[in-house]
Amino acid sequence: MAFPAVKHKHVKFLFLLPAVIWMLAFTVYPLFYALYMSFNKVKLTGPDTFVGLANYARIFGDYYVGNSAKLTTIMVLTTVTLQVAIGLTLALIMNAEIAGRRYFRTLFSLPIFVAPIAMGYLGHTIFFEQGGPLNIVLTALGLRAIPWLSHPTWGFVAVCMIEVWIATPFCFMVLLAGLQGLPEEVYEAARLDYKSEWQIFKRITLPLLAPVILIVFLLRLVSALRILDTVYALTAGGPGTATEVYSLITYRAAMKFFDFGYGAALAYVLLFVVMLILMFFFRRMREVYE
Repeated sequence: MAFPAVKHKHVKFLFLLPAVIWMLAFTVYPLFYALYMSFNKVKLTGPDTFVGLANYARIFGDYYVGNSAKLTTIMVLTTVTLQVAIGLTLALIMNAEIAGRRYFRTLFSLPIFVAPIAMGYLGHTIFFEQGGPLNIVLTALGLRAIPWLSHPTWGFVAVCMIEVWIATPFCFMVLLAGLQGLPEEVYEAARLDYKSEWQIFKRITLPLLAPVILIVFLLRLVSALRILDTVYALTAGGPGTATEVYSLITYRAAMKFFDFGYGAALAYVLLFVVMLILMFFFRRMREVYE
């Protein structure tokens, strides 16, 4: 049975309606409701109490928030820098004509398809101190076993290693696509002037690829600031407060201590910081590339 053709010019908006409803229900409404909660003391029973900026003022006097902000900053800058650097190195290698590069590209891309929380739980096996595979390799090489999850410094390193493992494939794939999009004519001309591949990379590849590198760094920076699931699964913020990142403090405030107003205020401060970072990067990009 053939359906009659619909000729109404506004029928196209019906196909957008599910996406609009989804955005309103799961993005716009929660965003504004969280803003409302950040100015109130929200109770599970009884009416909410308006407290104004008290939740925000409380943030700046909270030692744990300051400590978590410092840890998050160090972790984000460390992991994102390593992710971009390793991703660029792998992209340069896989962009060359080497045997089996198609299979290596697939292999390097696999971690991106695994949920971060699953990678965090997998880290328990990898970093297990008594007979874990990593410590077995270290002892076989004549080195001492490392207390990965019971020492503050090594716990921090373990989380960073898992984060680098998870997100490097994204950097690798985007940077490889950027490399493959560079014009070959430029390299043919450059080889007449430069004999060293390092000179070609420094004077040709790096300047041409700089916008892509900056975009990748920015995307990873914004995403890494929200790090939660890996830390929650691997260390739960420990040992002590060694890996207690900002998002974990926010999660605990709202979902463990049921202080929804304070948790919403913490989330909005992070949103404000992310917006400032985006504004700074986009302004710098306009100044450089316009």
